[in-house]
Amino acid sequence: MKQLLLLLLSIMLFVSCKQEDKHSHESHDTDKQPETTAEVKKSVRALKEELTQKGFQIFDYVDEETQDTIIMQQYFIAFLKRGENRDQNEEEANKLQAAHLAHLGKMYELGYADISGPFGDDGDIRGITIYNVPTLEMADSLANSDPMVKAGRLRIEIHPWWAAKGFPLR
Repeated sequence: MKQLLLLLLSIMLFVSCKQEDKHSHESHDTDKQPETTAEVKKSVRALKEELTQKGFQIFDYVDEETQDTIIMQQYFIAFLKRGENRDQNEEEANKLQAAHLAHLGKMYELGYADISGPFGDDGDIRGITIYNVPTLEMADSLANSDPMVKAGRLRIEIHPWWAAKGFPLR
């Protein structure tokens, strides 16, 4: 079980480093001209229109210090909690864990989930997934399609969660 968790964390770290490396190359591109204020506003407007057309709940505000327009988007955070059915033998539990990790990887690849991971304690809340989808119903459906949830080893508790669009974890 610990090996599978370490594998998941290693994969997430690798993907995170690859994305950070990609973004750092983009930001150091000296051939690009700096964006003008009008281009930035058009970009923010286009992003707002795109998100709204896809059904996402958003609002924006102007950061007093930078004068940048910040778009806040509603995400859905799923708490993966200890389920009622945890009596699987070790082989079955390992198979479910592998299917669980594959499911989370698929959600990430399809763009439905932005981040997932286990907690480091042995509490009732086993981990989280942040879903980047427009509705609670969609997040609930995706979270409940997880093989661990279907088997009853985990159960889901979902809450709407607001975050600034495009801001990285640090």
